[in-house]
Amino acid sequence: MLFSQALIQFIMSYDIIVIGSGPGGYVAAIRASQLGLKTAVVEKENLGGICLNWGCIPTKALLKSASVFEYLNHAKEYGLSADNVKADFSGVVKRSRDVADGMSKGVQFLMKKNKIDVINGSGKVKPGKKVEVTAADGKVTTYEAKNILLAVGARSRQLPNLPQDGKKIIGYREAMTLPKLPKSLVVVGSGAIGVEFAYFYATMGTKVTVVEFLPNIVPVEDEEVSKQLERSFKKIGIDVMTEASVESVDTKGEGCKVNVKTKTGTKVLDAEIVLSAVGIQTNIEGIGLEETGIATDKGKIITDKFYATNVPGYYAIGDCVGGQALAHVASAEGIICVEKIAGHHPEALDYKNIPGCTYCTPEIASVGYTEKAAKEAGYDIKVGKFPFSASGKASAAGAKDGFVKVIFDAKYGEFLGAHMIGANVTEMIAGVVTARKLETTGHEMIKTIHPHPTMSEAIMEAAAAAYGEVIHL
Repeated sequence: MLFSQALIQFIMSYDIIVIGSGPGGYVAAIRASQLGLKTAVVEKENLGGICLNWGCIPTKALLKSASVFEYLNHAKEYGLSADNVKADFSGVVKRSRDVADGMSKGVQFLMKKNKIDVINGSGKVKPGKKVEVTAADGKVTTYEAKNILLAVGARSRQLPNLPQDGKKIIGYREAMTLPKLPKSLVVVGSGAIGVEFAYFYATMGTKVTVVEFLPNIVPVEDEEVSKQLERSFKKIGIDVMTEASVESVDTKGEGCKVNVKTKTGTKVLDAEIVLSAVGIQTNIEGIGLEETGIATDKGKIITDKFYATNVPGYYAIGDCVGGQALAHVASAEGIICVEKIAGHHPEALDYKNIPGCTYCTPEIASVGYTEKAAKEAGYDIKVGKFPFSASGKASAAGAKDGFVKVIFDAKYGEFLGAHMIGANVTEMIAGVVTARKLETTGHEMIKTIHPHPTMSEAIMEAAAAAYGEVIHL
């Protein structure tokens, strides 16, 4: 029997299709391919997702430029001379974009190396384990897979009283590519995104004000860390307003008039630009969840501990599910998910041992319970703290701001949490995460030899302080 070629529809079939190529999606795809699964990734923009292109990586490039600029402006403190140092703002932005572009090309290489098909377009899940992809030209193609993994991420959260126009009221994307350095900036929200941009722009020469609704900036951190960052920010000229909320922004004039409600009344701040850094919202609209029957709650896709949704064959990881919205969390979830799909027996992720890092100066890194949370959980605790002002390496580096704070269970010595603020602490926190994973006790931490002189000695000294054995205080 003869069939007309035009009547035959070929549907590409895979073992797994991943929708989204951020640090959750592309890592999951690579691990799936390593495990022998025929894999495809659907991406509507650039490989690497928000983190690589508009988040983690390009912001760190901006912050590095700011850090170098700050060093040069304080050269005399190191016995050096660097006169008439100027910032080329457009050059700083270009470097950041070049770094992001280079990393995206690196992900392209990894896709080819691991024989993963990259499908360009917007993905939408359909019943029957199918994915409908709409290309930029409007062409729609349907694919099928034994397993479909949603790694669709999130975007800048919009508030009704802070409607982003991309020019005067901006989100993090515009903050990375402004055409010129603003003279003044109000940052609304003091989470990681807010304080990183606050430090960057203040260091480059912008007058910055941070407005935070809660009593402390970086409110998820230990209160002592928050207070230290506030002191450090004020030292470099950043105004910090806590227990304050932006009620409205008037953009009719040349700049912005920001109406801020405080405990003592309403204040009007003049600013060239307002940066809304009040968190993120998931990208779960219009991706076929309702049609497919995938359950959600409070804007998040519901999954089990191995990231299976309520519909067999459909999975979700990263910012679109519960848990911390962090790149390294998404990557870990992706690996666990596909290993489970491949028939392995991965260990479920321990969300109580996830490090959090903020890359302003001084840096912040933390894991586990804060002092307040440990007490609320009913622990009898021992707390140790070691300031970098007592660290030889910190003094030599000219980076004495900050401290390491550690928290142990008084009964068994369990390492409950660690909270650091200072130079390079985002590099130090992994050691604590490993120690907690291995169920290291306080006494074992004290007896672990730390190299001298290093910033990391402060971890050992803080542990010793908790038990009354500290040497250098």
